[in-house]
Amino acid sequence: MFSSAVHSFRFDELIKYVDDHQEEYVQTLREWVAVESDSSDVTKRAELYRMMDMVGEKLRKMGGKVELVDIGEEQLPDGSSLALPKVVTAQFGSDVNKPTVCVYGHVDVQPAQKEDGWATEPYNLTEINGNLYGRGASDNKAPVLAWIHAVEAFKALDMDLPVNVKYLIEGMEETGSNGLDAMIKSQKSTFFSDVDYIIISDCGWLSKRPALTYGTRGNCYFFAEVEGPKQDLHSGVYGGTVIEPMTDLIGILDTLISPSGTILIPGIRDAVAPFSDEEWKMYQDIEFDVESYREKIGVEQLMYNNKVELLAHRWRHPTVSIHGINGAFSAPGTKTVIPAKVTGKFSIRQVPDMDPAVVEKQVTDHLHSVFAKRKSPNKLKVKMIIGAKPWLADIKHSLYEAGKAAVKRVFNVDADMIREGGTIPIARTFQDVTEKSIIMLPIGGFDDGLHSQNEKMKYPREHSRMPSPNPQSTCGLIGQTPMNPPEY
Repeated sequence: MFSSAVHSFRFDELIKYVDDHQEEYVQTLREWVAVESDSSDVTKRAELYRMMDMVGEKLRKMGGKVELVDIGEEQLPDGSSLALPKVVTAQFGSDVNKPTVCVYGHVDVQPAQKEDGWATEPYNLTEINGNLYGRGASDNKAPVLAWIHAVEAFKALDMDLPVNVKYLIEGMEETGSNGLDAMIKSQKSTFFSDVDYIIISDCGWLSKRPALTYGTRGNCYFFAEVEGPKQDLHSGVYGGTVIEPMTDLIGILDTLISPSGTILIPGIRDAVAPFSDEEWKMYQDIEFDVESYREKIGVEQLMYNNKVELLAHRWRHPTVSIHGINGAFSAPGTKTVIPAKVTGKFSIRQVPDMDPAVVEKQVTDHLHSVFAKRKSPNKLKVKMIIGAKPWLADIKHSLYEAGKAAVKRVFNVDADMIREGGTIPIARTFQDVTEKSIIMLPIGGFDDGLHSQNEKMKYPREHSRMPSPNPQSTCGLIGQTPMNPPEY
C-alpha cells in the first residue's frame, strides 16, 4: 500500500527489515497479550489503563506526536463511576502535499479463562504449529501492532513515509466504545481535519480467499431484570408458594425468537433494507463452503443450507441471541435455590436501516407486554446498555476500487467483498461525524476464533513470499487523493 509516485521505494530493504525483526514483533505481541485488558470486567480496569500506557509509550519511542486523551467516566450499575481508559492518538508526518491516513484499532479484549475450554493459558501467547494462541492475538492487538510496526520499519530505515499516518487506539471497543463518540465529535475540526482516509483492520477474511469488508451489523444489548422476594429462597421450603423470578424470565425470553430463528418482536424487521438482485449475485460469487462452515462449528444442522441464505442471515438480517442469566446458580454441583433476582442478557444484531432507539422501544414494549400477560407480582426492568449502529460503505468508491486492485496485484485473485456479522461501533461514527472515506482491510484469518476459545494469529516460521512487485508500479491504496480514481 504505497504510492505509485514513489519511484525510489526500497521495497526489498523494507521487507528484509521486517523479516529480520519478526521475533521482536512476536515478543511485543506476547507482552501485549499478557495484559488482561478485559474492558467488560471493572476489576481489571487497572490492566486496561496499563495497556493504553504501553501503546502510548510504543508510539512515543518511534518518534510520534502522542497524546493520551481523557474521555471521561463510566457510570456503573451500582451508581458509582470509574474513569474510562484514555484514547491514544499519534501522528507521524504532517506534509501538506501528502494524503493523511488514520488507522483505528483497539487493545481491549473479550473475557477469557482457561476453564472456558482453552488449550493454553489465554493471556500467555503460545506458539503451536505455526499459530500464536492468546486472547487478543487476532482481535485486535496483532493487527494494531502490524500497522505500528509498518511505520516503525520506515522510521528505522530512515525511509520517507509515502503518506502522513495517524493512529487512534481505544480500550473500550468490546463493550461499545463508551466515550469515543464524544471524543471524535470534539476533534472533528482538529485531529481529523486533515485526514483523507480511515482504515480499520478489526475484522477477518471469510475463507482462504483475501477479502475487503464493506459492512457490519450493529448491536443492541439488553438486560432484562426480574425481581421477586427480598432474598434467595430454599426451593424445598418455599417452592410452590411463590411465583419465581427465574420462571418469569425464562418465559419472556422465550418470546424473543422462534426455534427456527424467526424474531418474534413486533415490527423489528420493518426497517430492514430489501435484498437487491445485485447483492444476491455478489453473494453467489463469494468463496464460502457451507459444509466446512458447519463442520468447523461442530453442529449437525445449520438454520440454512444454501450459501446465499446463510451469508445473508449472517450479515444483512437481524438476529436475536440470548447470552446468559446473572443471579442464577451456575457453579458445579447442586444448589436448591430460588433466586430472588435474575437478569437475562441478550442482544439483537441490527442491520441497515434499523435504528437502535426504535429497537429499544420495540423490545421494551414487547417484553413488558408479555410480562403483563403473566400477571406476575414480580417486577421487570428492561435496559438497553449498548446501542451501536450498523455500518455500510459504497463498494464502488475509489477507495474500494483501489483495495480490489491491491489484492489482485498481491495475491493474484479477486478479493471477496464481504460484510461482518459482528459489530464495529466506531465505523458508523467515523462515517457520520468525520465524513471521511473508510475502508476495512482484514488482517486476521477466517479461522482465528475471535471472541472464542483458542483465539490465534497465524505465524508460520517457514514461509514463502511472492516475488516483490516493481516498486515503480506498486499499487497505491493510500497514496491517492480522495477525489480521483487510483492509478496503477
